[in-house]
Amino acid sequence: MESARPSIILPGHIRQNGYVVRDLERAIEAWLAVGVGPWLLLRHLTQTGSVYRGTPTEPVVSIAFANSGALQLELIEQEDDSPSIYREFLDAGREGFHHLAWWVEDFDAAARAAEGAGWPVVHAGDTGGMAQFAYYETGGITSTVIEVMELTDATRWLVTTVSDAAVGWDGSDPIRTLG
Repeated sequence: MESARPSIILPGHIRQNGYVVRDLERAIEAWLAVGVGPWLLLRHLTQTGSVYRGTPTEPVVSIAFANSGALQLELIEQEDDSPSIYREFLDAGREGFHHLAWWVEDFDAAARAAEGAGWPVVHAGDTGGMAQFAYYETGGITSTVIEVMELTDATRWLVTTVSDAAVGWDGSDPIRTLG
């Protein structure tokens, strides 16, 4: 039996696994215990310009990033009760693995491809004008949602900074603050 090969919707490789957590410090400690680090933190970030299921929202989150090889890991703790894809996940009694992410040069083309595939946008925004992002529902087989993040100068800097910190990391200075 010959299987049909699916059309490619997103370019390149999975670049990130995202986890939504209730306690960022506890989650970081768990990852450090298995040798992943250092963790770079962005605290109290208001996701301005966000829309969740068609309604404007501005959730406040703290986010931590680390790399394991070429794969970036992201931990997200929502600090308020604003409607969001993160709050939805937590309110459903879940915690942990949440999304796969692709980083794209042409965000609009990726958005058109996702729309063409029938993927509904659940949560989208522009991180205060730094870069566009969108979370799509894809049926829940690969992850809860798929994230697409626009590569800009700001996001490239973040990717490089997190990746470079992990190269040859010796366990020292395991938690670092960004900005």
